[in-house]
Amino acid sequence: MRRLLCLILFIGLLTPAAGSAQEERSPPSVEDRLTALLDRAEALSPLETVVIAHEGEIIAERGYRGHSADAPANIKSASKSVMSALIGIAIDKGVLKGVDQKIAPILRDDLPPDPDPRIEEITIGHLLSMQAGLGRTSGPNYGRWVASANWVRSALAQPFVDDPGGDMLYSTGSTHLLSAILTRLTGRSTLALARDWLEPLAGFEIADWERDPQGIYLGGNQMAMSPKSLLAFGELYRNGGRTRDGKQLISEAWIEQSWQARTSSRYTGDGYGYGWFSREIGGKRVHYAWGFGGQMLYIVPELNLTVVMTSQATQAAARNGHRSDLHQLLSEIIAIFESSPA
Repeated sequence: MRRLLCLILFIGLLTPAAGSAQEERSPPSVEDRLTALLDRAEALSPLETVVIAHEGEIIAERGYRGHSADAPANIKSASKSVMSALIGIAIDKGVLKGVDQKIAPILRDDLPPDPDPRIEEITIGHLLSMQAGLGRTSGPNYGRWVASANWVRSALAQPFVDDPGGDMLYSTGSTHLLSAILTRLTGRSTLALARDWLEPLAGFEIADWERDPQGIYLGGNQMAMSPKSLLAFGELYRNGGRTRDGKQLISEAWIEQSWQARTSSRYTGDGYGYGWFSREIGGKRVHYAWGFGGQMLYIVPELNLTVVMTSQATQAAARNGHRSDLHQLLSEIIAIFESSPA
């Protein structure tokens, strides 16, 4: 009998307790799953950084091939969303009358001689939503535009290819005109305004920004900030325009207007509002800023999720498939949060 009892005790020592077995069967945490996902994401060779925040807290970040989420990167056209924020603040402050304000009276000295009458109909809102009707200064036309002696006059001198309020014509010239308008009306540089108006936003900093021959900061391109700084900007929008300590920098109404699709991309079908794209990714509505090469700021309001991805800015991400890879990576991030218990 004694030998039998000893055998039972010995077998008990070899057998895991019920609680231990249950722990072994417990699913991996969100953090562990994100770590594994970001490990796999290194296979996306243009990808340089990923930063993920949930409910205002950074829960995962990664730098690839020597890149860091704390180092400035050229966010390219993702800066168009920053430009939109400055316009919204300018409207709230009374610097601008609203999105229906006509731009011709403000930029009268830079209008071409004997202009097309339709130039008088272009509004602030048309510039924000890429519906000015003027010929594009982006894509194959960008180099010629920035080689001109006066970028504002060159943008305004483009021939009309549609009426104001017509189809989306993606053009950095349009957002540069917004920068020029703010400079004219305030007598201050757009960089000074950004640093002043967004100064209370912890973690936000523009490290560098290109200017045109007249010294006007390039509205909508060539802006450098760290991925974490871009994340802080995205968090401001996710949080309804409020800082973490509750200070209202951008009105919630402006954010809603900016995210409302007013036109759509002829190439992707994605909606476009005031400086923001929108589409469904991973079954959720996503608002995003997009810069050449794959500089992405994603906001998923339903999940309280903000994600930044930066990439090499040497190839067009839309043409080489990298942008689709980044959308897919976001979809997998969304799936992790969708399948995790609250």
